[in-house]
Amino acid sequence: MGILERFRLNGRTALVTGGTKGLGKAMAMAMAEAGANVIVCSRHETDCETVAAELCASAGGEAMGICADITDAVAVEEMVRRTKERFGSIDILINSAGINIRHLIEQYPVEDFDRVVATNLKGSWLCCRAVSETMKAQGCGSVINVSSALGLVGLAERTAYCATKAAIIGLTRTLALEWAASGVRCNAICPGPFMTEINQVLLQDPAKAAQVVGQTAMKRWGELEEIQGIALFLASDASSYMTGASLAIDGGWVAG
Repeated sequence: MGILERFRLNGRTALVTGGTKGLGKAMAMAMAEAGANVIVCSRHETDCETVAAELCASAGGEAMGICADITDAVAVEEMVRRTKERFGSIDILINSAGINIRHLIEQYPVEDFDRVVATNLKGSWLCCRAVSETMKAQGCGSVINVSSALGLVGLAERTAYCATKAAIIGLTRTLALEWAASGVRCNAICPGPFMTEINQVLLQDPAKAAQVVGQTAMKRWGELEEIQGIALFLASDASSYMTGASLAIDGGWVAG
């Protein structure tokens, strides 16, 4: 198999949570353009249907939207069941759903902390658990957890976010060990500052926006399409000897 063919995903099925917006949508598009059947998941049914239709029109393959709350174990199991019923397998899982609520710790409502933990950490854990038996039975699979550069370094006003994204790295390493003998791989992506919906609030405070971008060596926001190559690499056979890794795509943030 030639090197470029190792990046192809023909005949495979990719499930992308948080797949209707931002980095999740960009990664879903990469999966579709590489030949995969793609399922995009979010809590908003209209968004799921719209993006699935967009993927089909753009990449020419099959796509489906599933409305699901990833913090609900029953909903996650149903999402996986519907995916298998439609496509017969789940070869790739991208856990991209996430939220960020910013407060100093003494001003941080406990209910907001719980929301961040439920979405970022529990949701990813539930999705990993839900696909585990299927992927192990197949003897192959690639799980990509979306952590953050803030899982590797800290930033003020983000105790819940940084804690959950660091925990995602621990989850990734542990699952890599649990799954290795079965042929299932688990890796993490650690994005730096991309101008997604989660970061648009920073534009209301130019000083804070400049501070965040100033942490990067490249002194700029990441473009959404710049996440696609690393996602495709980890999803495909091009990374077949890689598991338990956490790859920063952060403009050089953690290098400093």
